[in-house]
Amino acid sequence: MSAATAPINTFTITAPDDWHIHLRDGQALATTVPHAAANFRRAICMPNLVPPVKTAADAIAYRERILAQVPNDSISQQFEPLMTLYLTESLTAEDIEAAVDSGVVKAVKLYPAGATTNSADGVSHINRCTDVFAKMEALGLPLLVHGEVTHHHIDIFDREKRFIDEVMVNLIDKFPKLKIVFEHITTSDAADFVLSQGKNVAATITPQHLLFNRNHLLVGGVKPHFYCLPILKRQSHQKVLLDVATSGNPKFFIGTDSAPHATHTKENACGCAGCYSASIALPLYAQAFDSVGKLDKLEGFTSIHGAKFYGLPTNSDKVTLVREAWQVPEHYPYLDGKNLTPLMAGQTLDWKVMPFDLAV
Repeated sequence: MSAATAPINTFTITAPDDWHIHLRDGQALATTVPHAAANFRRAICMPNLVPPVKTAADAIAYRERILAQVPNDSISQQFEPLMTLYLTESLTAEDIEAAVDSGVVKAVKLYPAGATTNSADGVSHINRCTDVFAKMEALGLPLLVHGEVTHHHIDIFDREKRFIDEVMVNLIDKFPKLKIVFEHITTSDAADFVLSQGKNVAATITPQHLLFNRNHLLVGGVKPHFYCLPILKRQSHQKVLLDVATSGNPKFFIGTDSAPHATHTKENACGCAGCYSASIALPLYAQAFDSVGKLDKLEGFTSIHGAKFYGLPTNSDKVTLVREAWQVPEHYPYLDGKNLTPLMAGQTLDWKVMPFDLAV
């Protein structure tokens, strides 16, 4: 085998960020925060708590609870939680000004009411939020969008496409300069839509939507730990997501949507939606990029594009990945004597992350 075709067995990239993560609150933070802090330099923290993070004061208080759980080691101590507000129909333009002035709120999250976990307080009538969107557009505060309609008569596999047609098109038409992140896209329709828009519209993609499709969820019996929202789609959509993620296009970047649920709440008759990947996300993404021979595009996706979209500096730290088979833990301790099962629990991954090299 020539040197030109020899497989890559080790490579070093700029330390990654996670532009979409769920850390939860209370006792859950004792598990989720150390995982996030060990693997990411920064993370956009979702606001769908109970009660939700609705004000700058809420965001500041939540940030302090997160920081209190960061381990006291040189790697984790660099972790910076970036806060978001939960968009409700009662949010005001003044709330947006206060959020920006706080210095800790970096975005506002739009959940259609009933779309996913803890979204009951979300938006039912988006036209009631026009003043908020106008103020966000003026101040450059990004809107993070869970892009699914929630009408019961719409097939769950079609909800992202319908959201584009019914909501996104009109939103961008009314607010053409609003910075928007179309979160955890799952379809070729969403990828094409983002590509068709200006540089103020970007998208995050999860590891599960790059590695799996609905066959992994459904064939041979329902696999609850592959169940997430938006739900896994056809293999043809998975292929398009891999194409755009590995293309080097700065519109697409990492957002794990890592979402912890105790194992017993996933493995029951009405299992919770969400895949937990915070502890293993970079090896998962490396596996996906390696599967199409695009490891050279991983750094941009995980470490460069998102920072530039948010107007933040890229990290100075480095992290090294090595091609070394290892087994994902079956579970982690979680809450009071319960377990948390990660994505691909007990399975073998080909890539392992070495510690951050803080001297580089």
